[in-house]
Amino acid sequence: MYHIGIRGAVCRNTLANANEQRDWRIYADFAQVLIQTARPLYANDEFGVDLQELVYAFDSTTIDLCASLFPWAHFKKTKSAVKLHTLLDLHGNIPVFISITKGNVHDVTVLDVLPVEPGAYYMIDRGYLDFSRLYKIHRSQAFFVIPAKSNTRLRRLYSLPVDKKSGILSDQVAVCANYQASQDYPEKLRRIRYYDEEQNKRFVFLTNNMTLPATSIAKLYKCRWQVELFFKWIKQHLRIKGFYGTSDNAVRSQIWIAVSIYVLVAIVKKRLNLRASLYSILQVLSVSLFEKEPILRMFSEIDPQSQDPLFHNQLVLFD
Repeated sequence: MYHIGIRGAVCRNTLANANEQRDWRIYADFAQVLIQTARPLYANDEFGVDLQELVYAFDSTTIDLCASLFPWAHFKKTKSAVKLHTLLDLHGNIPVFISITKGNVHDVTVLDVLPVEPGAYYMIDRGYLDFSRLYKIHRSQAFFVIPAKSNTRLRRLYSLPVDKKSGILSDQVAVCANYQASQDYPEKLRRIRYYDEEQNKRFVFLTNNMTLPATSIAKLYKCRWQVELFFKWIKQHLRIKGFYGTSDNAVRSQIWIAVSIYVLVAIVKKRLNLRASLYSILQVLSVSLFEKEPILRMFSEIDPQSQDPLFHNQLVLFD
């Protein structure tokens, strides 16, 4: 059942023409089918916080492009780029929502199309801080955790008891002090100040969740780093920095193909109960494209402890 094989080498021009001509939505739809298959497989996987609800990390990464070859991807005067906005399900690190925009599109506008599920938790990067859009998440009965900016002004209503040995410096209930911000977000917010001893840094988190322990809020946001690992992984191993074709369609096609490969390998890993890392699985498959051999046999001699050298000092996706 699980066999792979290609009869001959594929010319670069053939790939470029295919990416130029075939609608990128074909690959986007295929990726969504794979995502719907993968998510139940990883639904019970732990991610570092004892929480049964859905937990997502949302962020974006910029993919630089040559201005002369990709003039449509407006970013800067002498530079082109596209942004990859990704919502990652932390139960398995599966991307569930991806929006590809031109480089000059402001991150925060993507919150307008972000799917929000009641009861879910969203770990959001500071660049998406916009009180009117956060209030929409709140009204959707979902929870968010986002770092405050240096100029974010809140008025404290009262403080909650904290154990400073846990790294929590303060836990406060507050409201927006700025008039426009108070109109955009008229409800109470929780402001948690946290000291990370490992990084020797202080953080200020804003959330609309009033019940979780402050330490859990800090741990939740720390898990947001998984989306950064996802970006680094696909850039390093799926080569989305160099494109076959220069049109908007070609770029979107190749990115969605890369996402499909990532999710497809994740499905194979879980269904075949492979202990090897995602990186090792991809390496084996990439050098076996021209062989017709059962996948299980290919991995029979793989060291299950082998890890992606890119992340040897960090958390590893699908460890």
